[in-house]
Amino acid sequence: MCPATCDMRHTTCDMRPATCTRLPWLGVGLLLLAMLACSFPLPTLPLETPRSETVAPGSPRVQVVVATPTPLPDFLIAEATAEDLLLVNLYARVNPGVVNIDVAAGVGETASLFGSGSGFLIDTEGHIVTNHHVVRGADTIWVTFSDGSLREAKVLGTDPFSDLAVLKVEDLPPSAVPLELGDSDTLQVGQRVIAIGNPFGLQGTMTVGVISALGRVLPTVTTATGGSFSNPEIIQTDAAINPGNSGGPLLDSAGRVVGVNTAIRTTTGGNMGVGFAVPVNTVKRIVPRLISEGTYRYPYLGITADNRFTLAQLARELDLPVTQGVLVSAVEPGGPADRAGIRGGTRTVRVLGTTVQVGGDIIIAIDGHPIRDFNELIAYLVRETEVGQVVTVTIVRDGKQMDISVRLGERPR
Repeated sequence: MCPATCDMRHTTCDMRPATCTRLPWLGVGLLLLAMLACSFPLPTLPLETPRSETVAPGSPRVQVVVATPTPLPDFLIAEATAEDLLLVNLYARVNPGVVNIDVAAGVGETASLFGSGSGFLIDTEGHIVTNHHVVRGADTIWVTFSDGSLREAKVLGTDPFSDLAVLKVEDLPPSAVPLELGDSDTLQVGQRVIAIGNPFGLQGTMTVGVISALGRVLPTVTTATGGSFSNPEIIQTDAAINPGNSGGPLLDSAGRVVGVNTAIRTTTGGNMGVGFAVPVNTVKRIVPRLISEGTYRYPYLGITADNRFTLAQLARELDLPVTQGVLVSAVEPGGPADRAGIRGGTRTVRVLGTTVQVGGDIIIAIDGHPIRDFNELIAYLVRETEVGQVVTVTIVRDGKQMDISVRLGERPR
């Protein structure tokens, strides 16, 4: 399954609860009769998105267990209370910095609303971070703060490769509070994280989960030739993220931003426990450029590699001399790698049930940094290099290791 980008369209939500008369305790039999007499329909959520499904009303199965409750130890009660207070206080501190973003086509009286998402304030100058896909195609943007204040915003810069954008609003409301940015390099799988945003237009919604994985890769931009660029080092979380959470903050237990919620993997259009966030260190690197220049320039090597298999999977079948690295399928004609003399594949073979281009160089390191796979190669270039920088690419060709100097270009848009 491919990751589905969060849909941001407005939705309505019928949340009228069913009523149930509380009956006195007359034994298990009467309790069962009382339960049968009560209706517990699930709420109907008519979602205006092709990837969502309407939840049909129905009655959940209820298992009745009669037992004498055991009082919780005082220390457990104290711990539960402390955790509750931590989340309550975190929400009170952070929510004033989280905003709802409504986007429209056209301006003035002709403006037509077509989507919504989330964002968060990063300074007192009115800069707001959100997703590129939240504001893509918008002519008019409105930002609603937690106190209900409404401001019109303008786009300062967007970056489709990282799916980040920066907005600017004038005259911040007194209640608005910039959020503190954390350090995503210190995150650990299992660490608790909190998402605050506006799923399905429900403003100021808080969900809690853990970091499920680190270092995921999301495809973000598809080229005219059928290739794609990816966003590396993505955070995976099971904190509930749904359409409308896009652009909102993913927080650690101290209330610091560690990521920007950007996508979900789903078959229904709703949360299935697999959400993705752009790490905050990517935000720190890209957002200042978006504010000052309106865009971000990515270094570019100009190679193509088959990312369906690791080199270890191909090594035995192809009798390769190494098991870690990037097998170059092709080089962009006239690109940085081509000019430096890096070679692409020379023939096509069938391996593991599909065709693979082989015979090209195998990149095993850049500037002495070992490269295990294509995702790591992209992550290193994005994180550690700049356009125009000369890097030393270590390759294996015909069983021999050699170093090649490459002047990096700029990734085409």
